[in-house]
Amino acid sequence: MKMIRAIVRPEKEDDVVLALEGAGFPAMTKAHVFGRGKQKGLQVGPVHYDLLSKVMLLLVVNDEDAPKVMSIITDNSKTGFIGDGKIFVSDVESAYTVRTGEGL
Repeated sequence: MKMIRAIVRPEKEDDVVLALEGAGFPAMTKAHVFGRGKQKGLQVGPVHYDLLSKVMLLLVVNDEDAPKVMSIITDNSKTGFIGDGKIFVSDVESAYTVRTGEGL
């Protein structure tokens, strides 16, 4: 299994979530987060915003589904401008259901 952590622009959240649901990946965790990338924030006139609002989506998928999920996220979150986000993929060694203790 793979854990996919995607950081996307808040205005693209609905597009990404609906596309993932439509492709058969309805299970995810969403968190509103703040961060900055290479641009180190945003300068608007005299005001500097150090941390920008983003949405983090977390999904655990089968190994063979990871490329499809990454493609869906990229296709539906890309604007072509700096700050579009990042996708991180990690191996999941094990997972358990809290209610039953059953391993996945």
